[in-house]
Amino acid sequence: MTALHITGTPAPRLRLRLTRRGRVVLTTIAALPLVAAIGAFALLGGGSAIATAQQAPVEFSYVTVQSGQSLWSVASQLDSSADTRDVIADLVSLNQLPSSEVQPGQRLAVPIKYEH
Repeated sequence: MTALHITGTPAPRLRLRLTRRGRVVLTTIAALPLVAAIGAFALLGGGSAIATAQQAPVEFSYVTVQSGQSLWSVASQLDSSADTRDVIADLVSLNQLPSSEVQPGQRLAVPIKYEH
């Protein structure tokens, strides 16, 4: 008996070719879950900070500037152990003063750390 030998050409390998439009469609389909997750996160308020607690009113003690007093003298009377320049800066900031000039009769809120 003779052996039968079949010769033939191997089947051609099929190669998938994507057009530009096909690549766009595949990319869009692949990105949809990510876009949906970001949208859901944004809609559900993930990461947003909303202040809901009411703030208690802050009460300050006040000093009234006397005739002949400067902001320097008021600051040095408030805390003689602190650097007067720091006390002045705190007074200017808290009272939103345009400068360090004060007038007699002017009331100044005192920062809590300088209250006695």
